[in-house]
Amino acid sequence: MLNGAHVLVTRPEHQAENLSRLIEQRGGIAVRFPTLEIVSLDDAEPVKTTLENLDSFRWVIFISANAVNFALKANGGKIGFTKSVRFAAVGQSTAQAMTMAGLPVDLVPEKGYNSEALLAMPQLQQVEGQDFLIVRGEGGREQLATTLRSRGAAVNYLEVYKRIIPRIDSSPVVELLAQHRLDVITVTSAEALQNLNFMLGEKNNKLWSFIPLVVVSDRIRRQAFDMGFNRITVTDRPIDTAILETVITCVTGE
Repeated sequence: MLNGAHVLVTRPEHQAENLSRLIEQRGGIAVRFPTLEIVSLDDAEPVKTTLENLDSFRWVIFISANAVNFALKANGGKIGFTKSVRFAAVGQSTAQAMTMAGLPVDLVPEKGYNSEALLAMPQLQQVEGQDFLIVRGEGGREQLATTLRSRGAAVNYLEVYKRIIPRIDSSPVVELLAQHRLDVITVTSAEALQNLNFMLGEKNNKLWSFIPLVVVSDRIRRQAFDMGFNRITVTDRPIDTAILETVITCVTGE
């Protein structure tokens, strides 16, 4: 199906294997090139302290599966809670991680996989006076907190991991670019896209600008367009099977 096409996989190393395997099963060559590395914070004590006092919050929102997994890691593999706390997930993969961690999923968007979809849920319209905890990595978008605060909620962050640029050799990918042998690039976050540009070097912009780029949101599409990409496709859903199908379409034109 992919007939030996080289597909760049920029997911963090610990999240790249499933997509890489799917590409290889369809006859492609997965070029593993993580442009993000996700690591624990240097000091886990503030995380543990907050997780041991979740009863002070009405809602706990996990932004990603990484947020769930790194919260667990910081707190010895478990998160205690009472029935007074409600748990929300931004998307289905996050909800799945919560379920595997033994946490209830009281709210997850039926459609969509982002903050906007969660904010559109009826349960989050009337939240005046309610306390929210958003579990995420360092930095990130502010829209979720800003909107909840505008609705009268009190919002706190619990940052449980940080993102860094991996120290890896980019020369094999640059060589593929120079030989015009890189057929598709896949990117699943805005920060990964920024790091890709940095890691490959701005001098190589012209080499990648016309390579088909597969992204998982319109927000990343707009950023990629501003960076100079000319052939950008957004997947139907931000999951590996949808990314694979979009890659196949880019390669075969079908």
